[in-house]
Amino acid sequence: DWDDIPPSSALEVISEEEAVQIIAEPLLPIQSSTLRDYVDHSETLAKLVHLGVDLSQVEKRQKAGQLLLTLDFEKDVKKILLFLKDVGVEDNQLGPFLTKNPYILGEDLEALETRVAYLKSKKFGKSEIAQMVSRAPYLLLFSVERLDNRLGFFKNELGLSVKKTKDLVIRLPRLLTGKIEPVKENLQVCQIELGFQRNEIQQIVCKTPKILTASKKRLKQTFDYLHNIMGIPHHMLTRFPQVFNSKLLRIRERHLFLAFLGRAQYDPAQPSYISLDQLVSLPDEVFCTEIAKASMQDFENFLKTL
Repeated sequence: DWDDIPPSSALEVISEEEAVQIIAEPLLPIQSSTLRDYVDHSETLAKLVHLGVDLSQVEKRQKAGQLLLTLDFEKDVKKILLFLKDVGVEDNQLGPFLTKNPYILGEDLEALETRVAYLKSKKFGKSEIAQMVSRAPYLLLFSVERLDNRLGFFKNELGLSVKKTKDLVIRLPRLLTGKIEPVKENLQVCQIELGFQRNEIQQIVCKTPKILTASKKRLKQTFDYLHNIMGIPHHMLTRFPQVFNSKLLRIRERHLFLAFLGRAQYDPAQPSYISLDQLVSLPDEVFCTEIAKASMQDFENFLKTL
């Protein structure tokens, strides 16, 4: 707890021996490679460790170590912790949160409050903001202008309603913090190389936001297999875009097994239709018995022939 250590009063009278000891004790180790060495000398670091901050991770982040050594717990850190708790970061998440984003401890409190107020003004609820901040720890380091530009980008670029734009970034708050170039490139790939219509891209992104940050190479390879080899049309891929999150190997193995059994039927108009969802999301056992109508042993034997 923060209140364990009584404050030392500036007016307290101390003996000369004590005064000598205070001066003699080096404030910080002279040469040190790790933040750990500073813990005994820094109340701030000791308390952060107590909160669950992993200093070995923090020191890998540029300039983060120097920042923490300049902060005073009572003056600088406490108010940020109270702010984070107020935003909805759980007590047991404060350590992991600060391990990922130690920089927030050096931010101006008013600026942080302004950013939260902005999100509230955009009708993000308290629990939604808490979820976003926990899942994208750097979110509150960005200015209101940047957050506003980002929301505007997704709204305009995808032609989404305000509500759908909100839902999108609640589900994948990294979209507000990450680089925008890869996202633009993925949208281009979907439209130009994969041939999806704008309204299809809207639906795909709303169902599976991760497509915006997926590897372009993987997107293309998966699409190529589903569309050109399995013969799945665009409108079906739009209905089940989760398939793009699956490993291509898994799709391929299962498709080839179904084809071998004469059961690879992906046309909803046919009685033995298998949806893409059934193809990729079921565990192997269920896939074998319910979809392929075969045993796990059959499947394993078949995979050995590939």
